[in-house]
Amino acid sequence: MLVMPVTRIQLDEADDTGAFYYVSFKRIPKEKGWLRFLEEDGKISAFKMLQALREIIKQEVKNIKDAEVTVARKKVGCPAITLQIKNPPSEISVDIILTLEAQQSWPLSTQGGLKIEQWLGTKVRRNMRFRSIYLVAKQNKSEKVLRGNTWRLSFSHIEKDMIKNHGNSKTCCESDGPKCCRKGCLKLLKYLLEQLKMKYPKELEKFCSYHVKTAFFHSCITWPNDSDWYLGDLDHCFQQCLGFFVDCLQKSQLTHFFIPQYNLLSLEDKARHHFLSRKICHELNNGFPVFHENY
Repeated sequence: MLVMPVTRIQLDEADDTGAFYYVSFKRIPKEKGWLRFLEEDGKISAFKMLQALREIIKQEVKNIKDAEVTVARKKVGCPAITLQIKNPPSEISVDIILTLEAQQSWPLSTQGGLKIEQWLGTKVRRNMRFRSIYLVAKQNKSEKVLRGNTWRLSFSHIEKDMIKNHGNSKTCCESDGPKCCRKGCLKLLKYLLEQLKMKYPKELEKFCSYHVKTAFFHSCITWPNDSDWYLGDLDHCFQQCLGFFVDCLQKSQLTHFFIPQYNLLSLEDKARHHFLSRKICHELNNGFPVFHENY
């Protein structure tokens, strides 16, 4: 994340998901550099900022001599600027995501989300909600006129914390504490979706790791105790998480973990949801053959 701190901003909902916003300054910012990124109506343009950042990165990449680095082609609706780094023995890609950070209250749409009281505790939830809000430059596809000036709430900093400090008890997975399989489950969920996407790229193009990560977090609050996630029960816990995800796919309903009114599974994609649920059920019933296939 490339984080840009902003102060005294106003958020106006861009749609009914509670996730997408128009962002504007309550007062004209002292830093005049911001003015070039404002629309006529005062909204901060995600498109203009991304365009400027892409140009800066393209120029800087030319100065890298000890590795072959290129900027990947722009993907429609994707908030990331991707660098591809070719340097033996392997090739990696790095996503740079433009993010606004504001130290102010979380929007109303988040009020009923983050239901971690039984899992991580009321105090942890309260502390998390006192942290800054992050907004990533993300096009809202439901806009009638695609102007590229919408921003989407991001909770990746909170998600990292929850994965890192994942125990119902404070000693979970510490050097002298009991070990659990939560992280192992999340890795397997991501890997399974990754493998299925490689096998069925066209049918599963709209799915991403965020879908299984959200299902994983919901599983963590469905089974909040460390005793539900013993390390030796990885196989059982993984299948339990998958069962939860399949149920979401069959209903075309996966609630955003932080924004309860936002369904991550669009109802117009029901056929895709059912396709993925069938493929996962096939894997479940046949010992996960996709884990042993090469593409």
